[in-house]
Amino acid sequence: MLHTSDFDFELPPELVASHPLEKRDASRMLVVDGNNIADRHIRDFVDFIQPGDVVVFNNSRVIPARFMASGHEITLHTAQSDRVWWGLCKKFNKIPIGSDLVMDDGTVVRVLARDDDSGLMLEFQCDNLFDVLNRVGKMPLPPYMRREEQSDDRERYQTVYAEPVGSMAAPTAGLHFTPELMSAIEERGAHVVKVTLHVGAGTWMPVKTEDLSRHKMHSEWCCITPAQADIINNAKRVIAVGTTSMRTLESAAIDAGKCGAGGRVVPICRSTDIFITPGYKFRAVDVLLTNFHLPKSTLFMLVSAFAGLGNMRGAYSHAVAEKYRFFSYGDCCLLFKKDGE
Repeated sequence: MLHTSDFDFELPPELVASHPLEKRDASRMLVVDGNNIADRHIRDFVDFIQPGDVVVFNNSRVIPARFMASGHEITLHTAQSDRVWWGLCKKFNKIPIGSDLVMDDGTVVRVLARDDDSGLMLEFQCDNLFDVLNRVGKMPLPPYMRREEQSDDRERYQTVYAEPVGSMAAPTAGLHFTPELMSAIEERGAHVVKVTLHVGAGTWMPVKTEDLSRHKMHSEWCCITPAQADIINNAKRVIAVGTTSMRTLESAAIDAGKCGAGGRVVPICRSTDIFITPGYKFRAVDVLLTNFHLPKSTLFMLVSAFAGLGNMRGAYSHAVAEKYRFFSYGDCCLLFKKDGE
């Protein structure tokens, strides 16, 4: 039985990155291949690209999902429709169902339901919610940054290739990439594919149970088109940029297995609540680029499943000793799938 405490580790608080570096491609990159590790740089990423590889990015765009309404701070995380979303709010149980809250620009928000895990189901009385959020919302910076949004977060807490709106947190491994680095990948003879997973509570919600079999992931919407699936299925290797890209790919791989399809993946456009822990058999992804993750988080569990828990413990100990920067605005690591997976 896996326990949440199996994935705990010591992290000095001063290593948590609260601000981005001046340049996107200035980050360090720790390369982890089995128990071998090497200190490199994100600009070296292309040195690991081979002709025929497919590099998969998550192109979801972060919305200014945090806002005030009648004195309550709310952060949206999962869409039910264009105007109905789930949102997290402190002391949400004290807000009556059916009550109307008012945003700073006068937009009325009706409380439709409450849930202990998802917070409030909210209906927005407006024609275009994203227009409203662009006016009065803030970028939903993670709480461990311990600061309010600043002007440059609108640009830096967003990938340079972000397109479809819908995420309440950035797919942070992609924050390191510049247009020049994206072009360099293709110049090496690799394909770039941009799938979509709208990041919600499933990606970052903390695990509240010691027994991992009792943890329930929130669902997040993801999509791989038929044309993208064809490219992925003809890949020499698949390199996922970020855990959300990996979870999208592995969700499509599970569907492929269920329907008996050949290849790594099938096209999908659905919600996924995939929870990857050690023992999971990877079918779609060969290499993963990802940031450094929180202790006891589902994301550290995922990378431990991919590269091996012992290997990741060793790599993270090295990263702490070498003062790598952790979490969303931090450095990254390039992980190779452990032997036997």
